[in-house]
Amino acid sequence: MPVGTAFHERTLALCESLNFKEWSGYYTASVYEMTHEHEYNAIRSTAALIDITPLFKYRVSGPRCQQTRQSRHRPRHQQGGHRSGYLLLLVRSPRQGHRRRHHHAPGRKRLPLDRRRPQPPLVPAERPRLDVQIEDISEKVAALALQGPTSGRLLHAVADADIAKLKYFRVTHGKIAGVPVDISRTGYTGDLGYEIWVNWNDAVKVFDELMNKGKPFDIHAAGMVALDIARIEAGLVLIESGLYLLQARLDRRPEILAGRNRPRQIGGLEEGKLRRARSPGAGKRRRAPTTLAG
Repeated sequence: MPVGTAFHERTLALCESLNFKEWSGYYTASVYEMTHEHEYNAIRSTAALIDITPLFKYRVSGPRCQQTRQSRHRPRHQQGGHRSGYLLLLVRSPRQGHRRRHHHAPGRKRLPLDRRRPQPPLVPAERPRLDVQIEDISEKVAALALQGPTSGRLLHAVADADIAKLKYFRVTHGKIAGVPVDISRTGYTGDLGYEIWVNWNDAVKVFDELMNKGKPFDIHAAGMVALDIARIEAGLVLIESGLYLLQARLDRRPEILAGRNRPRQIGGLEEGKLRRARSPGAGKRRRAPTTLAG
């Protein structure tokens, strides 16, 4: 049975439609009003606040955890915030790869994020023998997506952080309503937006501060329907939601995420062995019949 997120007390009071859906074991509002129009318009015109707490969060730690990052996304301590990137984790075998977005700052632990929970054990794809630990902290960290053209000005007004210099796919740290938060210049709407990561027990304080101080910026709580419409319009794909063919290909060959400049050893197996393990003719083009219904 689904349970409420850290913000459920607030989202339930705001949800006039009582239209909730299950997302990774949590109740998530599909639409707050009877239709999604106002919420969608908030994403595109003003500011929308979306509860994304059901995202699964993992902390990678250990004496050599920094070496688990992909070489293409090497974190650099520079103006505009610390870099966010993607981390490829393997589950049980190299044929079951899962990509995780992670935030990294020197001297801090990583926080990989994604919509899918793989089954342990998890292993960094590039260095499967590194001395690292991967901890599921999904029930310790809550998250909000603040999306829309006025979201930057709203965060600049309420957050004790350098929002003006925060570039795309960068992460900074600060406080909202006195609560420590991590703020990333990321989102899944295709519009200007940020994601806020906060300790579970202090999450409601941050939600209240954003909703109260966001009134001059015409902030609205938005549900999954508005988010999905914005995501599809922006051409942002989502695994297990209209992306089954690509997902099947990634499950068979996770090494394609590594790119040309990645290490030749993937998940403890040499690239040649992976190639020979493929079925004959797997890399060739084939013709297949297609049936269109309707």
